[in-house]
Amino acid sequence: MDPRFTLEKRIEAELKSYDGTMGIYADDFHGNIISIGADDTFETASTIKTYILACLFDEIEKGNASLEDMLDYREEHGTEGSGVLCALEPGAAFRVKDVATLMIIVSDNIATNMLIDYLGMDIINACIRKLGCKDTSLHGTLHFDGSNKLGTTTPRDYASIFTRLAQGKLISPVSDAKMIEILKKQHYNSMIIKDFPPVYMDIDNTDEVLIHVASKSGSMDACRNDGGIIYTPYGPYVLVMLNKNFSDAMYYPAHPATRFGARVSRMLFDQFLALEGRFLP
Repeated sequence: MDPRFTLEKRIEAELKSYDGTMGIYADDFHGNIISIGADDTFETASTIKTYILACLFDEIEKGNASLEDMLDYREEHGTEGSGVLCALEPGAAFRVKDVATLMIIVSDNIATNMLIDYLGMDIINACIRKLGCKDTSLHGTLHFDGSNKLGTTTPRDYASIFTRLAQGKLISPVSDAKMIEILKKQHYNSMIIKDFPPVYMDIDNTDEVLIHVASKSGSMDACRNDGGIIYTPYGPYVLVMLNKNFSDAMYYPAHPATRFGARVSRMLFDQFLALEGRFLP
């Protein structure tokens, strides 16, 4: 094959007309890594919630937390943005397990603040360091009171979380399996699976869903991000796409970051299936 047509170069060519910067890290678990701007720093937006979930399970493993603990939704946890708890009044109580699930599957910001309060920001950041994510930090709670940053990360750091989750090597095999089950319930898959053939994922038209995704996305005015594990009949692969420097801050399904992210995801998906579980021959 002509060396000019490597998968990375094809992706870079696809992104030439993109009004923005996309950092990409993908791993097929067979030694083939796709890395474009993988060590560049990006705003996390809600992808930081995956790190918070990992830190929760780390504290559970240590005996410092429990999925059955009860958390009160207090007035100071209130904030705007995504989720469902903003439709409720402070005073309700929820299990930690339910708060963590809401934080991930509907990206609930109030649930996130409840967990940050429960765990402690210093403990969360110490855990992130312990997990080897040296370029990732949680900067504060979600109150949008003038701060433009929720957290910072890199494609390499974020992908490392999913890579070890898929291998059962992040916290422990049992904890990792529980986290994956939560991440599989994700409601916001607008980038990774947007251009996947529906037949692979529609149980109404097939005997079984052939493709499963365990993921967490995140969006703020200055970023559009997605990352996760894609499970296929040929095995899993990990894909992370983080976006910044685009000119359009509006939120809509056809946003350039979403469209180009979906194209990149489909290129990797097609290559992985065509080579029966690899990015490269």
